[in-house]
Amino acid sequence: MFNGFALDIVDIGPGSLRVRHGGSGPAVLLLHGHPRTHMTWGKTAELLSPHFTVVCPDLPGFGRSYQPPDTPDSSNSSKRAKAHALIGLMRRLGHESFFVVGHDRGSLTAFRMAIDHPACVRKLIVVDGLPVIEHLERADWKFARDWYHWFFFAQPKKPERAISTDPLAWYDKLSPGLMGEEAYDDLIDVIHDPAVVHGMIEDYRASLSIDHHHDREDRDAGRKVTCPTLCLWSLRDDLQQIYGDPILIWRNWAEDVRGFGIDSGHHVAEENPDALFQAIRAFLEAC
Repeated sequence: MFNGFALDIVDIGPGSLRVRHGGSGPAVLLLHGHPRTHMTWGKTAELLSPHFTVVCPDLPGFGRSYQPPDTPDSSNSSKRAKAHALIGLMRRLGHESFFVVGHDRGSLTAFRMAIDHPACVRKLIVVDGLPVIEHLERADWKFARDWYHWFFFAQPKKPERAISTDPLAWYDKLSPGLMGEEAYDDLIDVIHDPAVVHGMIEDYRASLSIDHHHDREDRDAGRKVTCPTLCLWSLRDDLQQIYGDPILIWRNWAEDVRGFGIDSGHHVAEENPDALFQAIRAFLEAC
């Protein structure tokens, strides 16, 4: 994976980010989800690299990037704080404006980056994600049954204890055959690190403490994403089953949005990288 890419540790002020970057052409930032690291993008990044300069960081709190300091409201793990940190990373790499693709938790940071920093984000792609407040206000018994971890992870200390007791039992669907040996080994290493487990859980705590307030403030003020936006979702995951058509929801948050489903399970960059690459390239290269 990542043939021809550089692997660097970049100090961006609040801490250092582990990042792979390579390719040529317009810059595109790829943001992973939970509990992944940047390695989840390996197959897709290689496909994109002949056409784009591809930047794949570990999100703050994940992988081998810095751990945001704890605060009572988890504000240092908010999507606003992470978006600001990643804007700093892109500037350090020489990219004042760029495309952003986010998956799962990464889609929340990508959305926050686009709405807070419109001059930096040329186009936005969100994969298997909605704004936090949409999840919370639409939560029903299906959400509580299937996405209960959102509320469990908001509790103090107990999630970290449960995961760190047996990380492979908690993350029991990890597969080296699906992910690739290198990505699998990298993820196994970080989920056995209690500090990383805590950082990943703080990402959820921030959603239920401060992120949804940021979303509400934007909605009340009538702010929307102004750049072209593509919404993608995995047809063999449950986003559409729980919420209906994701495009209809994203139209409340973006001025120009389109999208479609991809034949894949949740981790689409690993399960169907060719289809994801084609969707990303077609959207980013369109006038």
